[in-house]
Amino acid sequence: MTPVSGPRCAPLPAFPLLDQSVLHINLTRMRNNTAESRFELDVDGHTALAFYRIESGVITFVHTEVPQALSGRGVGSRLVRGALEQARALGLKVVPKCPFVSAYMGKHPEFNDLLA
Repeated sequence: MTPVSGPRCAPLPAFPLLDQSVLHINLTRMRNNTAESRFELDVDGHTALAFYRIESGVITFVHTEVPQALSGRGVGSRLVRGALEQARALGLKVVPKCPFVSAYMGKHPEFNDLLA
């Protein structure tokens, strides 16, 4: 996989508040893998990842990865949008430490209310 930004972070501990529900986004499958503290988006046999930490009602996005085979297709943006929508549904505030998530939020002010 090609990192969207920054070095790969070690898996983070699971947080039980987020459920394992599967979201459907543009004929792809997105899930919250709480055991690995990451959102996963499956597209064409590849998986894009958004790693996070949760503490005190705040989700901190620390890293995203999109496989090279999916590069340039908007997969990272769909992944981040789905993750932010789930954060909103759960009443979490967001800290976008990952530069890709931060840039996405900068281009999509509809998510500014989530900023911690």
